[in-house]
Amino acid sequence: MIRINLLGRVRPKATRTSVPLEATLQYVLLAIAVVVSGGALYGHYLLLDRENTKILAHIQKQMGEKARLEQLKQQVDNFEKQRAVLQQRISVIEELQRNRTGGQELFEAIANTVSRTDTLWLTSVERKGDGLTINGSAGSINAVANYITQLKRSGYFQTVEILESHQDESSKTIEVFIFSLTAQFGLPQTAAAPAATGNAAPAANAPPADRKAGKT
Repeated sequence: MIRINLLGRVRPKATRTSVPLEATLQYVLLAIAVVVSGGALYGHYLLLDRENTKILAHIQKQMGEKARLEQLKQQVDNFEKQRAVLQQRISVIEELQRNRTGGQELFEAIANTVSRTDTLWLTSVERKGDGLTINGSAGSINAVANYITQLKRSGYFQTVEILESHQDESSKTIEVFIFSLTAQFGLPQTAAAPAATGNAAPAANAPPADRKAGKT
């Protein structure tokens, strides 16, 4: 639609409102503040990330050190157990040596039967007269049975009876059985050979035969 100015008046131009310089400076400062704050926050984030990486590396290092110390502790515990076993055996030997009243054979018989049985060691041996009470530990029930067999085969121990045998619940790493048995100690009896009496008769008859031969 075409508009015609019939009055002949000049249409005034639209006036532009100017932005004050102070408001412009405020906008610029606000933008600079936002940029600086963002840069500071980003720098702080990078610093925290770097610290977090260092902490994680330190934790991993400490965990590796802890695993090494636990392995070392386990080795020390194994050495202590072996030392305790050896100390028990030494204590038994020393006790046998102190109590051997005419018992060198007893000492040797005990030592031989133990040495012939694997995974078995004695903790104490009590002697009252010829009666013995033997306490010890073994790695299995079969080891206890084999030890009883060795006692009987040695010829020095009679009336071997097992009093108790049970698994040691305090041992968590290895299987250990505690046992206690009784036996009677005595020297092996050697039977006299009566064959000599049967061979003596012809020898006694030999001289008359010789005399007869001389007469002929």
